[in-house]
Amino acid sequence: MIFELLKGLTYVFKGFTLLGSKGIRPFIIVPLLINIVLFSIAIWFISHQIEAVMIHLLPSWLSWLEWVLWPIFAIVFFFIVFYTFSIVANIIAAPFNALLSERIENKLKGLPIPEFQGYKSIPKLIAKTFKSEAQKLLYMAKWFILLLIVTIIPAINIISPAAWIIFGSWLIAIEYLDYPMGNHELYFKEELLILRKNRLIALGFGWGIAILTSVPFFNFLAMPIGVSGATALWVDKLSATN
Repeated sequence: MIFELLKGLTYVFKGFTLLGSKGIRPFIIVPLLINIVLFSIAIWFISHQIEAVMIHLLPSWLSWLEWVLWPIFAIVFFFIVFYTFSIVANIIAAPFNALLSERIENKLKGLPIPEFQGYKSIPKLIAKTFKSEAQKLLYMAKWFILLLIVTIIPAINIISPAAWIIFGSWLIAIEYLDYPMGNHELYFKEELLILRKNRLIALGFGWGIAILTSVPFFNFLAMPIGVSGATALWVDKLSATN
């Protein structure tokens, strides 16, 4: 179990090393800029809102509970906000991430990196990725609602921080591994079957990207690293279970 989780984690580092590869660097510019803008907004939002929300959450006569609830609330709030911004960033950057994944896979397989066909190809990629993004959002919403219910139920909500971390790691793995799998015309249900067969490796990878996403400055690189690492994981491991 631990070995599989750590194996998945190593693909975060592999993704980072791939970013400097020849022929790859131009394709990380747009995802990087999108990430910088959206995560800068997320950091500003969290820093200004978390204390205000906490104050309004509890009535004055329950203020003594703040020291108990604050760590749980802070973790959940932080994770929700950052993951929400991550989803938005990935939806906006999806066509560019698909291009990046395609080129990284060709490089890993020793194939020529195809020439960029120009921005006229972007509308086709948008249409191709929209259905997949919509399916992922519906899947996420189902589990998101369940976890919110767990979070607000007394006694049970003690497990909510761990549950959110596992949930977020799994969704991040789905988000990034969708790019290489989508490039091979796999549908969301087919992708889930492959990921469930490799659940621990996927969770380890998603957990690593989640950590990267939560670290200031490094979170700006989380998207291109996630796409690169997910593509390497697909080539090395997951494609064999297809």
